[in-house]
Amino acid sequence: MALRRTLSSIRRLDRGILGVGAASFFSDTGHEIATAVLPSFVTSILHAGAAALGAVDGLADALMGISKLLAGPWANRPQLRGRLARSGYLGTAVTTGAIGLTTAVWQVGILRAVAWISRGLRSPARDALLASMATKENYGKAYGLERAGDNLGAVLGPLLASVLVAVAGIRVTMLVAVVPGLFAALAISVAARAALTHRTSGRELQQHVGSLRGRGLGLALLPIAAFECGNIATTLLILRASQVLAAPLHSATAATAVAIGLYAVHNAAAALSALLGGRIIDRLGSRRVFAAAALIYIGSYVLFAIGPRSVTTMALAFILAGVAIGVGEPSQSVVVANAVPESVRGSAFGVLGGIQAGGDLLATVVVGVLYTFVSPLVGFLYAALWMALSLVTGIAVRNASTA
Repeated sequence: MALRRTLSSIRRLDRGILGVGAASFFSDTGHEIATAVLPSFVTSILHAGAAALGAVDGLADALMGISKLLAGPWANRPQLRGRLARSGYLGTAVTTGAIGLTTAVWQVGILRAVAWISRGLRSPARDALLASMATKENYGKAYGLERAGDNLGAVLGPLLASVLVAVAGIRVTMLVAVVPGLFAALAISVAARAALTHRTSGRELQQHVGSLRGRGLGLALLPIAAFECGNIATTLLILRASQVLAAPLHSATAATAVAIGLYAVHNAAAALSALLGGRIIDRLGSRRVFAAAALIYIGSYVLFAIGPRSVTTMALAFILAGVAIGVGEPSQSVVVANAVPESVRGSAFGVLGGIQAGGDLLATVVVGVLYTFVSPLVGFLYAALWMALSLVTGIAVRNASTA
């Protein structure tokens, strides 16, 4: 019943908002095709380890954060949002597909970095487009729909990858990733055109981080920063599952295939929770939902840390992580959308993106190093501690705002 009401409310949303959701779906389908096989590509074909994998994703996340910060002020200008988003989606598609042509880890790192820079350029523009088309009462549903599209693409991508790898091999699979990205660019173009028909209000302001802090955004971002410092790349989750399940499945290849399937389950859980979570955010408030996401992540990371050699338990760990990110990301976007006026919203989302990417860099690199040189147990417990800190600071900030 809840899902039916949610789908009914989504059908009533603006076609531009639906276009943004479609763009996220197609784009994530493309780059998740490559992401699903990246751990095996780096470790088996290029003969590198978890630390190299963490460094590749960590560097990409850092550069994505920088590009979000730089693109944020540009996204304050409604006439530039469509071009920024369209070029970002195209850049992500082309460079992600080109990973299939690489022969060394450093080449993977460069292409992954360029792809994530492109993602950074498009993100503030996309999020500002959404806020300009949705009413304040529907922010949760709008951002939940966008995250649901993203996560549905992350379901289809790994499933396509598993079929394409069996038929054509890893390199060809990665090259195919460019195709959905072209549809993403088309969808975001439709959304941007629809957004221009909406009334925009307020003078265009020159954005500075200090001015955003003066609007109260700094305090609101504290629990988000802690959350992102524990938000590790999903490639490490796939690697952990493939290694844990190798013994009971009696084959590294079978374990990798199952791990990719579990990753698809993770993304399905994220998509469904984003759809349902959007309605919950609009009813209960973004801060409460965000705190719940941090708590769920703690449970997931504890399971990954213990590493029970069971497909069922690993599936539960992936599902919990999917639910956590599914409700966590749209609640972050709603926090920012509510904190600042439309005239500086692009920059605010740029700051949010920078914090997300910087935290992800710290999380992925540190956990990758701990995973390789100490133990996976220590690595995942480290990430769980950051989620616990996010939960505590989130409660403190909420209490302070209501005092």
